Amino acid sequence: MNNRTWLITGVSSGFGYEMTKQLLEKDDKVIGTVRNKDKVADLIKKYPETFCCEILDVTDVPAIRNLVDDSFEKLGSIDVIISNAGYGLFGAAEELSDAEVDHIIATNLTGSIQLIRSALPHMRTQGGGRIIQISSYGGQVAFPGNSLYHATKFGIEGFCESVAQEVAAYNIGITLVEPGGARTEFRYGSAQVADLMPEYEGNPAHSFLNMLDASKSLAPGDPVRMATRIIESVELEPAPIRMVLGSQALASTISTLKARVADYESQTDQAASTDFPVGE
Repeated sequence: MNNRTWLITGVSSGFGYEMTKQLLEKDDKVIGTVRNKDKVADLIKKYPETFCCEILDVTDVPAIRNLVDDSFEKLGSIDVIISNAGYGLFGAAEELSDAEVDHIIATNLTGSIQLIRSALPHMRTQGGGRIIQISSYGGQVAFPGNSLYHATKFGIEGFCESVAQEVAAYNIGITLVEPGGARTEFRYGSAQVADLMPEYEGNPAHSFLNMLDASKSLAPGDPVRMATRIIESVELEPAPIRMVLGSQALASTISTLKARVADYESQTDQAASTDFPVGE
């Protein structure tokens, strides 16, 4: 297996940190973005030759473009781009502020879109590459109290599925990774909660409060094993368009999609009733 060069956003914790750590341990090169270098001081010190840590706020589109352009120019080529930066926002839709709505869309959706768009011309020029978008099984399955997170993940899934078809001819593969719950800072640290309204007490919209409480339940996913599977996916040809991580996530996704297909199939006559009659 040849050593690769990776660009990964959001490497200060969770999957980003664990993937970076595993890649550096096998002598790959990583350009990792953070908002605070203190969180990766150990990696900066241990891997001065192979780890390039860059400050990036993924809501800053010009900064994304500059980082990607400078990285390709400096290294000549980058084999894998991993769009990982993102966070969870919990609360009923009307509990969320306009600023909270705008920020999660700018981070999870627009930031990911612009990272991928910035990388595509470089990957076409170099003759190919792999793009991995960290999504969620929440890009297929929706729960109450998580509407804007789902909006960003459903959105990025549609974007990537379309772009994958556009760039396959240039030997660029795109994979959507759909992890289930994992024991990372995403759930037990960085998750943001809206200013909750008493009107929603006892409502399913607040069921997430138990999920975020580690004393009441722990997520089943092991971030170390999940990071390993993500890294290994680069060896698969052709690139899988989706990869679900976690048995609970897969079961929930399959159940949801089966119900969705059954609902669509029940509408066969109604859908056909809106067509022009044959011959007209």
